[in-house]
Amino acid sequence: MAIDKVREYFRKYGMEDRVEEFEVSSATVELAAEALHCEPKRIAKTLSFLVDGHAVLIVAAGDAKIANPQYKARFGTKAKMLSPEDVEALIGHAVGGVCPFAVNEGVEVYLDVSLKRFETVYPACGSGNSAIELTIPELEKYSGSLGWIDVCKGY
Repeated sequence: MAIDKVREYFRKYGMEDRVEEFEVSSATVELAAEALHCEPKRIAKTLSFLVDGHAVLIVAAGDAKIANPQYKARFGTKAKMLSPEDVEALIGHAVGGVCPFAVNEGVEVYLDVSLKRFETVYPACGSGNSAIELTIPELEKYSGSLGWIDVCKGY
């Protein structure tokens, strides 16, 4: 299971105990916010795209939406999300549990600036009923991101 891969990933840093698993689904921003008793905007959703034949993850605030002109300016192509069937094969996590931790080799991870307004955020941990609370510096460190980008709107 992908949550086990994520726990193992965080074990290297002595943080595996911070991974939370819920009795209820946290597979959407709204469900995750309910399970965590926080505002939906503090959920760090991980969106999966295909860019020039390879997988790209963008971690963004729960209330942010992809801004197509900004996305195209950054990646040189129209935003094309991965199909649910391709997500697990290309990323290593199934829809509902996609996160930037313990992903398949070659997956590029970016953090959207929509997250910078928060002290802590809650990304998933590989399953549709898991999350971890991370500070923004922790998210930067453990996500393996290639940096901050500005491709969202509406937040």
